[in-house]
Amino acid sequence: MPLVATEDRGAVRHIVLSRAEKRNALNEELVKDLREAFEETAQDDTVRVVVLRGDGPMFSAGLDLGALKNLSDHPERVHEGRAPLLETWNLLEQMPQATIAQIHGGAIGGAMELALACDLRVMAEDAVAGLVESRIGLIPDVGGSSRLPSVVGSGIAKELIMTGKLFDGREAYRIGFANRTAPAAELDAATEQLADELLACAPRAVALAKQLVDGAARPGFADSLDREGEAQAELAASQDFAEGAKAFLEKRQPEFGRRSESVPGSAR
Repeated sequence: MPLVATEDRGAVRHIVLSRAEKRNALNEELVKDLREAFEETAQDDTVRVVVLRGDGPMFSAGLDLGALKNLSDHPERVHEGRAPLLETWNLLEQMPQATIAQIHGGAIGGAMELALACDLRVMAEDAVAGLVESRIGLIPDVGGSSRLPSVVGSGIAKELIMTGKLFDGREAYRIGFANRTAPAAELDAATEQLADELLACAPRAVALAKQLVDGAARPGFADSLDREGEAQAELAASQDFAEGAKAFLEKRQPEFGRRSESVPGSAR
């Protein structure tokens, strides 16, 4: 069974992560199905707005535990494992249609990065989001470190990434991560209202506007993505990540000590 479903509601296509029994955690098959859905949708002129959402109790719990263990066991494969996610998230951002992430339950780690690749975000007040990678010795490397500053500003982005903190829908709206927020029971209606506002505008104007705004907000985006990968490769091979991943899988707090390893770009 495919792990991504699509549902057309007039000119609005809902793309639904459908691995609810695993809290829509991102594994290789789900990412492959997402890529296919994004490619097909980008070529469909009858679709003018895309809503990305999760089936079940949450949007997505982020990276599958199996993928985390594989990275811990084989840190040299960080670029190999990152590439399909990055390509798929970029496809979502680059499609000509307006895209909305509808977030309920939670959007953690790579799932928050997926939501950041959407143009707009509607979030339930009681939902939580966060880029928690620093808690295990990594960074957000699927565009999160590069996209978040243009959405919430560099100061807030540093706080969220460097502390790995979780925040709810109300906070998300306050800092600018969420464009709209609503009680969970009214989330569908809030998303529909935003989609209707987009449908009232000329599709070509919407497509060019998103392209121009993205280009103006992140002129060095491609280089920034490359630096994310370089930094993650260094961190994946670090003692901190080895301890962080082990502690996460053992469901305990990591014991990060003083490390002699240098920070990328620092004096050695």
